[in-house]
Amino acid sequence: MCGRYTLEWLDSLITVSLNPAKTDLNTLSDEEIRSIISKIFEEKERLLTILKHQLFSLTKEKQIAFLVNQSHSSLIILLDQVLKYPKTKRASLNELYNTLISSLEELLSFVEVRFFTYLSLKERVPVTYLAVAGKELKQRADKLKVQLLGKVSDRELVDIVLSSLYAFTNRLKQDFPVTFQELLYLKDLLKELELLEATQRKNCVFTTLDELLILLNFNSKPYMRYLTNRLAEKINANENTSDKLERLLFYYKQFNQMHRKPGVILNPQYGDLKTELGNWFTQEMFYLEKQMHHSIIPLKASAVTEVGKDKEKQKVLSILSVDQMALVLRAADELRIITARSLNSVFKSIVPHLSTPYQENISYDSMRSKSYSAERRDKEIVIQTLQQMINKIKEY
Repeated sequence: MCGRYTLEWLDSLITVSLNPAKTDLNTLSDEEIRSIISKIFEEKERLLTILKHQLFSLTKEKQIAFLVNQSHSSLIILLDQVLKYPKTKRASLNELYNTLISSLEELLSFVEVRFFTYLSLKERVPVTYLAVAGKELKQRADKLKVQLLGKVSDRELVDIVLSSLYAFTNRLKQDFPVTFQELLYLKDLLKELELLEATQRKNCVFTTLDELLILLNFNSKPYMRYLTNRLAEKINANENTSDKLERLLFYYKQFNQMHRKPGVILNPQYGDLKTELGNWFTQEMFYLEKQMHHSIIPLKASAVTEVGKDKEKQKVLSILSVDQMALVLRAADELRIITARSLNSVFKSIVPHLSTPYQENISYDSMRSKSYSAERRDKEIVIQTLQQMINKIKEY
């Protein structure tokens, strides 16, 4: 693709011809500089044509990934070299440097935008390149601030988005290491925010800005907390529990129908936005279903004897259903997380001490039987619950 040979002219120009350490640039006339600028434009167009032809002619994923990363690394090295050149007071020479920088950035942008998924995103961004990119992001964020406040009426949401952008640019001042994944994500986010059209959406709880943030997996904790609080307020505006559940299911359907861009995430150390919001919807649905159940079959508290109260206190209440707890216990036994003489012994020892909101006394034999006939929905809820536990443990 953009291998060593392909970049030969640019490489020679940057490392030798325009390198102040190797060439006396004062000997270049303004006419020669204009000629070089013209040649840079021609070379940029030639390289773009070669990039497109070579990339789209490949069919094997490994070949594409290799050539994308080779080209990206080579362009970064050359751009980093140019950015290290000392400043000059000569206007024509500054114009030459700026043309060279903008041409390299255009070539990089082509690779980063078209072939984002093939890049080795965990590599650190070179310091010089990062300083220039950070300055550009800060300027764009300042300009975007005015645009967003004019397009989006929700000031709290705008503040959350801008805070993430400024938090990143402030990190650069403190010399924190930054990966290409972080930098390219912020570039993509800024580009999409600049193009955002705040259109009115009827019968949809999610705004166009929400749609964009969900598309880009904007898994900021403040945003996820803000969004779930906003959804909860709209749901709880209904007095009837069945109406709340109906509204919740409607919002969940809208959420699931939104597009997600594969392979992108704001913070890889946090949970995926789709997973976290999906867990929230699941737990809210379970809670409302439980409320509806109790409203239909109220607990007969007056009929509970003192002995019954003592027994109730000894049981552990789980929000998981009998079928779901059966899956957890069976998996724990098969992985030897808990051990007993047999799976039957595991259920016989543990189940008498468990209860659910729907069933106080559970048959251990019945639970054991249900562990072998799992419903898909029960498996999904168990997996989501375990994922929540994993995320919680990570926070300890």
